[in-house]
Amino acid sequence: MLLELEHVAKQYEAPDGLSKVKVLRDVSIRVCQGESIAVIGPSGSGKSTLLNIMGTLDHPSSGTVRLKGRDLSDLSERELSKLRSRDIGFVFQLHHLLPQCTVLENVLLPTLPAGSVQGSRSVTERAEGLLHRVGLGTHLTHRPGQLSGGECQRAAVVRALINSPGLVLADEPTGSLDRASSETLAELLVDINKEEGAGLIVVTHSMELASRMDRLFLLQDGVLNALESKS
Repeated sequence: MLLELEHVAKQYEAPDGLSKVKVLRDVSIRVCQGESIAVIGPSGSGKSTLLNIMGTLDHPSSGTVRLKGRDLSDLSERELSKLRSRDIGFVFQLHHLLPQCTVLENVLLPTLPAGSVQGSRSVTERAEGLLHRVGLGTHLTHRPGQLSGGECQRAAVVRALINSPGLVLADEPTGSLDRASSETLAELLVDINKEEGAGLIVVTHSMELASRMDRLFLLQDGVLNALESKS
């Protein structure tokens, strides 16, 4: 078992300061290593909040989150930061590549807090190999401004994978792309998921992307329900 959420709830204080806004209600889910999952739902249903809790970027108001059997509530913020850089890869709707850095430099950035040396041969070889894998082998020294939106997003996927995380979280990864680029990225995420053996959780409005995952869940009014499974 890779990731477990048990009876997770999340609420925020309302602007009036007198009531609570309930975003997630009694969410439970288990994700196995190498499994791919899609979470769909209307805007404002709590999808990004759920992903942020899974990725330790936010904390539940109640309930338990475990990664590889370890209760994340037992960890300090510093320990959670180390865990994120080592065990979790993030892909967002916007690629967030640094414009002043080359594609290769952007991909290598997550290796720095993980304790790797950016210029080390093994890490650089992995980065170059993954970039070749996604069709960016001839763009290593290009800067983001010289790439298309789809190319930047492919580089962002490689950046998420550079530390060989056990869990990859993608928040609307095709949301800013045209149809052709979206299809390419969807195929890439599925292929990489299988080849790298990482658990993949995708929050998306795209049913085309969602249909490529092993399991599909609907999050609505803060409640998560399984819709279908390929198994």
